[in-house]
Amino acid sequence: MGHKTRKGVLYVTSFFIPPLAVYMRRGSNRDFGLNILLTLLGWIPGVLHAMYLVSK
Repeated sequence: MGHKTRKGVLYVTSFFIPPLAVYMRRGSNRDFGLNILLTLLGWIPGVLHAMYLVSK
């Protein structure tokens, strides 16, 4: 899969399932745990955090 295609898939995944996108991009680390917490507190913060990490 090309770099642009992979990034596009990550953006779509971060919109629907934010923790999965963070896991695919960063693995199981502090960012993943933080994203799960943000998603549980409110879906929008989880999405914003995931999209931020995907864009880095």
